[in-house]
Amino acid sequence: MDRFDVIVVGLGAMGAAAVWQLARRGVRVLGVDQYSPPHALGSSHGDTRITRLAIGEGAHYSPLAARSHALWREIEAETGADLMTTTGMLLISSSATRASVHVPHFFRNTLEAADLHGVDHERLDADEMRRRFPQFAVADEELGYYEPGAGFLRPEACIEAQLTLARRHGAVIRTGARLQSLAETGGGVRVEAGGQAFEAGRVLLCLGAWLPEQLPAARRGLFTVRRQVLYWFAVDRPELFDPARCPVFIWELPVADRVIYGFPAVDGPSGGVKVATEQQGVATHPRDVDRSVAPSEAAETHRDCIAPFLPAVSDRLIKAAACLYTVTPDAGFVVDRLGDSDRVTVVSACSGHGFKHSAALGEAVADRALGASAPLIDLDAVRWARFGR
Repeated sequence: MDRFDVIVVGLGAMGAAAVWQLARRGVRVLGVDQYSPPHALGSSHGDTRITRLAIGEGAHYSPLAARSHALWREIEAETGADLMTTTGMLLISSSATRASVHVPHFFRNTLEAADLHGVDHERLDADEMRRRFPQFAVADEELGYYEPGAGFLRPEACIEAQLTLARRHGAVIRTGARLQSLAETGGGVRVEAGGQAFEAGRVLLCLGAWLPEQLPAARRGLFTVRRQVLYWFAVDRPELFDPARCPVFIWELPVADRVIYGFPAVDGPSGGVKVATEQQGVATHPRDVDRSVAPSEAAETHRDCIAPFLPAVSDRLIKAAACLYTVTPDAGFVVDRLGDSDRVTVVSACSGHGFKHSAALGEAVADRALGASAPLIDLDAVRWARFGR
């Protein structure tokens, strides 16, 4: 049986970051995944992810985002990959909206996090948003938060770059190896994956949407997997959506329970503009989810959530994709032991806002696995105890 210091199970956003951070510390580390990351079957695909520094889901996440920005630039320098583009971000809301991103009072929370952590930002009224960003048909009562240091990440490239660095530093990577069993032994933890057995002193479970099936029943119910749909539409006025003129955006629409987010035309006019809603409806499972997107879904989304607010975005669909959110009751992360010992740690940066934090969280959990402190993250805020379980 091959013996390692640490085994990382799942090599998406969190796992790729953790396995690289462990390998660069000289740790004998194994990374395993049932697929061959990066892939389009989980939560880390779709060309782009928004990154921002003032975190409306909780100000305690902002240090992770800031540290991740530094790490993305470090990874770019080491690999030559293009991972992060700064475009600025526009968050739009109003007192009339009934929708909220992830948590109640998201707009207000974002402003408070920006003030607390000294994040450069501006507060804009409707007239100023219309003048500076004519792509957005804002109403008179709407307000804007603009963060110039925000932008977007290339998730597939981020994962690939970190796995490349992990291998360069000596990590062993096994793909096409689905987790079959996990059990503590007298000497550590035995992991069976892809028909092979391995042992390590510690294991990090970074399984994304596949995590709940590895949890005891009392905790499994804390995670709900939801299908999300991403759309790329053609644009009628490409100059408005050039990344030099168009920020990434999040919009708490002035209609019931609807939020959209999107990006400029990051791959030029032919690539269109990516826009998505946040769907919190029917629960699913990664093995059962419908990964196809019906034309009627795209037509309805464009009619109700795009045409009235982004009038220069055409109804001509270029492509669509489905991905997965793994959502906790408070839209927060879970980083805590699986059972009674510290040998197996659950790492779930989930609820639809984890990717931007993944580089720093991978660093933090690598340090934690080696017995070091993780000063950038308040571990009490991401433990099971907050749910009473």
